[in-house]
Amino acid sequence: MSSAVSGIGSASASATSNAFGSMSSEEFIKILTEQLGNQDPFEPQDSSALLEQLSTLRTVESQMALGDSIAELVLQNQVATAGGLIGKAVEGRTADFDAVDGLVTAVTVQDGAAYLELDNGKKLPMSNVTRIVENAA
Repeated sequence: MSSAVSGIGSASASATSNAFGSMSSEEFIKILTEQLGNQDPFEPQDSSALLEQLSTLRTVESQMALGDSIAELVLQNQVATAGGLIGKAVEGRTADFDAVDGLVTAVTVQDGAAYLELDNGKKLPMSNVTRIVENAA
């Protein structure tokens, strides 16, 4: 009988853990502040679960910030590499997957990605370049 109760308790704890993991920092702090403000100071609740959730939340925030930083570094690398292609002939596929070739005249950043502007007026995403040829002229 007690195993059924503990099974229900652990399922409930798991659902609560997932709910806390999906909320924002502001929401969590608001709930934490509300809970601390409403508890009986002579019979405080166990704060270890709250601290564990706070730790998990901070870990998730750190991972998200790290992911953003890595995305910025990748973009900077793409722009630097794309800048080296100015004056060179390239081939590849546009964002609509149409085959395109031309001479690179400029580099732009749009929606977090580097694009090569070609002499024919088309834009080629840096990630879709399939061939680079040194300009013969």
